[in-house]
Amino acid sequence: MSTIKKFAGQTAIYGLSTIISRMIYFVLTPIYTRTLPVNANGVFTSVYGSASIINAILAFGMETTYFRYLQKRSDNKQQVYNNAFGVVIMVSVIFLVFCVLFLNPIVNYMQAGVAKDHADYIFYVKCFLVILVLDAFCVIPFARIRAEGRPIKYAIIKCSNIGLVMMLNLFFLFGVPFIINHHLPSGAWMAGWYRPNWVGYVFLANAIASGLTILLLLPEILQMKLKFDGAMLSEMFAYSWPILIANISFIINESLDKVMLKQMLPQSIADTHVGIYGTCAKIALFLSIFVQAFRLGAEPFFFSHAKNKNSGETYARIMTYFVIMVAIICVALIANVDILATLIVGKETHEVKHHIVYNPFWQGLGVVPPLLFGYLSLGIYMNLSVWYKLSDQTRYGLYISGVGAVLTVILNWLLIPKYSYMASAWISFAAYATMMVLSYLWGQKNYPIPYNLKKNLAYIIVSVLFVFLSFSVFKRNIFVGNGLLLLFAAGAYYFERKELKAIFKR
Repeated sequence: MSTIKKFAGQTAIYGLSTIISRMIYFVLTPIYTRTLPVNANGVFTSVYGSASIINAILAFGMETTYFRYLQKRSDNKQQVYNNAFGVVIMVSVIFLVFCVLFLNPIVNYMQAGVAKDHADYIFYVKCFLVILVLDAFCVIPFARIRAEGRPIKYAIIKCSNIGLVMMLNLFFLFGVPFIINHHLPSGAWMAGWYRPNWVGYVFLANAIASGLTILLLLPEILQMKLKFDGAMLSEMFAYSWPILIANISFIINESLDKVMLKQMLPQSIADTHVGIYGTCAKIALFLSIFVQAFRLGAEPFFFSHAKNKNSGETYARIMTYFVIMVAIICVALIANVDILATLIVGKETHEVKHHIVYNPFWQGLGVVPPLLFGYLSLGIYMNLSVWYKLSDQTRYGLYISGVGAVLTVILNWLLIPKYSYMASAWISFAAYATMMVLSYLWGQKNYPIPYNLKKNLAYIIVSVLFVFLSFSVFKRNIFVGNGLLLLFAAGAYYFERKELKAIFKR
């Protein structure tokens, strides 16, 4: 039990920093929806959808590889760091040079035929490149901080980044207009360049914040030495390239639907539908926070614990607690989805000159349940993936994620023209659920771990039933939804009370 407690403590620290940073983004979302046009939110969503795919390429699977080789080559940790960091730097520099040489074709692709915004898209893409490269340089230094058990420093740097993003957004969207309108010092100068409600300031704020992160990570960055071990590097490449492909496939599952929506829907509605989809998807933010926090704590923990005698039982117990937590979060979010929607996008209707005007974002709430259970499936898959990482069979990660990516591309291509973003939400769930099942089946065959399958399935099925009742049958009634939440939580506590009491007692 002390091992579970240790893991929970590590996850809680990483989770706290993730919650703080994501909560700030949660605050920014209603600011964007109220100050930027709906199509501007679509631009932001589609561009950052592409960014996440490129991030996976630039990291080159080296984060997971770094953790694995710290365990395998514990006598030469500095060389593992040099190799992993060196690969990321090399890939990032090649990417930057390529993008500079082909800047105009990239801008034309991102612009998707909106001729009047060509100069704006050039600015977006330049900021985009700065963010991507600087963030790539931070991947291995952040991994080193996690591996060395310094979650407080990790949290401080992450929160500093998002705090600066928040302040700069508020400054550009509200501070500068206030200075101009009240004729404060520098107001005349700002009026000469300021553009009200321009999405470019969002990109600029993120680029500046990425620069701050590099400065805060300088102590770790400067520990990298230009000394490489060719034999070890060859082994690391063999381990990492399937992870790279798997990560790209995962990002395709996560983000390509937004890009495809942008490209496949008529231009007259594309940005609006992408904006609605991307904004409503943020209601699933809290579950994605938990999944992200779990990954940050789990990856170094699983590798460091692999040689322990009872590691399989520990992984199985962690899986059960994880399933319970994500199921509770799913039920809780759906129970309070109307409150969250109001906070993010405003009320469902408002009156204008004696006419009821409907908020366009509310029509997209139907994407929330399938996206939530997609995140649940993804989190379980992350938990299950320990088997192929510890057994050095990373090619299975490639196969599993590849199947998910193929499903995502084909089904979105077939269904987006007819069902728009609702198709994307359900396809996301289907892809992650398929990956989860494949990972379990192959994992039990190649690296068996004694998961409690019946118990975990029972929690998942009951949570699906409660979400359906809350969202569809009782039409998002807050009292019924929270009653179902309390019933689910009480039931989970009843069945897990013995182990929970033992953990709390220790």
